[in-house]
Amino acid sequence: MIGVIIAHTKWPDTGPPLRSHYQFQIRTFWIGLLYLVVGAVLAFAVFSVIAVVVLIWWFIWSLVRNVKGLLALNDNKPIQDPTSWMFG
Repeated sequence: MIGVIIAHTKWPDTGPPLRSHYQFQIRTFWIGLLYLVVGAVLAFAVFSVIAVVVLIWWFIWSLVRNVKGLLALNDNKPIQDPTSWMFG
């Protein structure tokens, strides 16, 4: 939660490469929260296989996005598509 607040405050004041990373972080947080809420609601409402699939997808999706962002940041490269719902 603190990370997304920092990203929101620093995003307008940075250059294009870092701006893409902040935008990617912000979108990762909010889209991930959406996946997590949908999975949790499904789990509590009907505890179905779909809920488990959604939560596993959220975990893998979050992990891939975070690792991809860190690797690009280490190479001083911007995120190719920071507005993507997939992996950028």
